[in-house]
Amino acid sequence: MTDQADVLAQLSNALAARVAAVRGAIVAIRLPGERHLTGTLWQPDVVVASEQSLPKRNEFELIMPGGSAQGATVSAKVAGRDPGTNIALLRLAQPVSLPPLVSGPAEAGALALVFGADGVGGTSVRMGAINQAGPEWTSSAGGRIDQRIVLDIRLARAEEGGPVLNAAGARLGITTFGPRAEVLVIPAATIERIVPALLRDGRIARGWLGVALQPVAVPDALHDEAGQSSGLMVMSIVDGGPAAKAGIVAGDIVLTVDGTPTRRLRRIATHLASESIGRNADLRVIRGGRVLSVQAVIEARPPA
Repeated sequence: MTDQADVLAQLSNALAARVAAVRGAIVAIRLPGERHLTGTLWQPDVVVASEQSLPKRNEFELIMPGGSAQGATVSAKVAGRDPGTNIALLRLAQPVSLPPLVSGPAEAGALALVFGADGVGGTSVRMGAINQAGPEWTSSAGGRIDQRIVLDIRLARAEEGGPVLNAAGARLGITTFGPRAEVLVIPAATIERIVPALLRDGRIARGWLGVALQPVAVPDALHDEAGQSSGLMVMSIVDGGPAAKAGIVAGDIVLTVDGTPTRRLRRIATHLASESIGRNADLRVIRGGRVLSVQAVIEARPPA
């Protein structure tokens, strides 16, 4: 029993040490109605948050972590937002001390420690397993995410945006909610790649065709010629947008983009990364019972 107790004590002490190491990077972002969201101090004057849950405002009050100024409130201005990668940046007027965290790998089956702000300068902690640590993927909004990391853990809404560490204490990224409240990690590599551009420009330019699309079935009579049973119907077109300039019309069914079948909206998003702007895209479409090829020049999506 003594050996077992020692092992448990060692585990407990190790977990407490991880909390102490990361506590200084966790801030609470005040929201209306006495609510809050968690943010992660990424640079001495930059806080990273989950873009999808951050209200559309230019300035926020932050409750800073412990120490002699526990619960101290400072203001921060929005420095940039990127719905594609779900990253928002808040910039502090004055830099603060940043814990010396390093980024590390995520491995399926490994333990993960997930942190959140309690809203009064303290920290909440959860532990669970990394359910998936898959390859790079593209979000439905067109953002390239360096790794698909899914956690087998429950998370409170107020904890979204907090840091995630592996068992060795390395930073994996920050939490965000995916479909059906699935807890995902925005990888540290993605954040490191996006932060400089967001600080410089305030947004990430991505490709745009200027159409609203809806999945539909291909008419039976055209299955053989189309080579697939489903596509994306053009529901509306932005006047003066790339699709309008290319002659795309409402009712067209997009089958492929550059030879890639477009059965799902996410397939389109993979062709609209920042690097796609200015490139010619070959769209294979059904129009009036015929399969046609249309060329469209991808443009930068206008600011929201």
